[in-house]
Amino acid sequence: MLKKVSIAMALVLSMPMLANAGDAAAGKSKAAMCAGCHGSNGVALIPSYPNLKGQNAGYIESSLKAFRGKTRTGGQAAIMYGMAAALSDADIANLAAYYSSLK
Repeated sequence: MLKKVSIAMALVLSMPMLANAGDAAAGKSKAAMCAGCHGSNGVALIPSYPNLKGQNAGYIESSLKAFRGKTRTGGQAAIMYGMAAALSDADIANLAAYYSSLK
């Protein structure tokens, strides 16, 4: 029994920490700043801009954090650097929760 508990604890401790789930309602109000390029419903108005509707929350979070840190390059990265610079971790989680909730 002790061996099973030890193995279970080792597995749990080796798992990456899950990000706190954001608040989709707060993300919706914050998304107004995104609508000019990504559309009010998360569907981009310009074909070269990505759709955010239904996108994986973890992907949105990691992308926004990379833009904020200026480590993601290419495409429209320079525009996104300015957009993401003012976002807190909570803002990013909320935006990710909102866009991932859209179906």
